Amino acid sequence: MAGDRLQRMIECAETFFETKNDPAQLSITPEVMERLRRLHPCSMTEVADDQGPFVWIIVIPTSQQTMEDFLAGSIGERELLERTPPDVPCEALYLCSALVLPEFRGRGLATKAVCDAIAQIRRTHPIRTLYYWGFSPEGERLAATVARATGLPLRQRR
Repeated sequence: MAGDRLQRMIECAETFFETKNDPAQLSITPEVMERLRRLHPCSMTEVADDQGPFVWIIVIPTSQQTMEDFLAGSIGERELLERTPPDVPCEALYLCSALVLPEFRGRGLATKAVCDAIAQIRRTHPIRTLYYWGFSPEGERLAATVARATGLPLRQRR
């Protein structure tokens, strides 16, 4: 049963973000997962029960300069992650992705997961700015809601 939900989460991510068709986007591999964990344990968070995950979020602490380069379109997600060394204080936080299985949507679960992750990350990183690359109206609403809830300014890649 847990494997069914996990497979559905993977299929949702691949379908929505089409990472296989865009080499600049971040494709979640075991190596990428390990790198995210080294940046901060809350960079990749899931909400699950005994039947498996139903919310996945990825947030990536970065430098201001990496944020500016990403927002300008001169680097993609993969390079954003590659440029971010572990154990270096980061001032910006990339709101990379949030996935919620359809039957769990509309309950504020992604907002809570992202805000909780930000609170934990801010304990070790002086985060001053949030940024994102909007793929959907729902993602844009989530980013705006999280920015209001955390009191942090929000920037968007166009």
